[in-house]
Amino acid sequence: MAAFGAVLAGQAPGPGKTKTPFQSRSASTISYSVKDGEETVDINNVAYQLADDFAPGRPPDSRLVVRSTTRSKEILGEKGIDGTVTLEAWPLGADLQGKARYTVKVPGVGVATVESDLWVVDRALNPDVNWWSVYNLATGRRLFDTYVDLLRFSISRETLTQRYAGLEVPSDDTSDARLKEPHVIAVLTYASAEKVVREALIACDDRERAVLLHSYWDSSRQLALVEGAAGRQALRISISANYPSPANTVVISIPIAKDDLDLAHAELPAGFHAAAFRR
Repeated sequence: MAAFGAVLAGQAPGPGKTKTPFQSRSASTISYSVKDGEETVDINNVAYQLADDFAPGRPPDSRLVVRSTTRSKEILGEKGIDGTVTLEAWPLGADLQGKARYTVKVPGVGVATVESDLWVVDRALNPDVNWWSVYNLATGRRLFDTYVDLLRFSISRETLTQRYAGLEVPSDDTSDARLKEPHVIAVLTYASAEKVVREALIACDDRERAVLLHSYWDSSRQLALVEGAAGRQALRISISANYPSPANTVVISIPIAKDDLDLAHAELPAGFHAAAFRR
């Protein structure tokens, strides 16, 4: 499911330019009100962090000031929350009253940073469906969505080569007609902090079973890093039908080779397929 957002170019002190001392203050607030017996809670949370700046053209020792603002409104007793997350970043020493390097605004209920590389926005406005949108922290660029916990790992034992993986379950209102095809179950994403390296479209020949495994409410999913054949790393997808249906867990294993998904050696049950996918 694609997120909406705006990315705005900002002014930044370049290499060798003087950094300006500053102080910034933003208020976090909570309010509770009652009208006609309806209880409403409004929360505004603001957080600052300092992160490494890996944007192209920036000095290797430069830093970013990043600010996240989460606004939510909840009517107690009703299902769901109205919420918005705003992400902003400035090179350290830039005027925080000036234009940010980028501004991203997206529906959500919370946000976290990962490894000074990523923003991970919690998109679960509906408590029945857990999902997250992942953004590059240095540029504000959206990378992918995932409906399981973001998986992070290193593909090298000798040096830290960080990679990330997620599993998207396309929504019915997706604008991509390919993802509306009834045999499609999910999209596996393999990415670095800078870009999506590979996506794999998971599908099933049995239409009725595909619909069941695609359902947010009728099935549960897990994504894990495992050791496959010859000691190679592999991403293992497990999808099970929820109670009261029999679990009938489907397990799909896709090896990682040469910093990419090795779809040619994927292990899938009969009738299931994993194919390279590009948006």
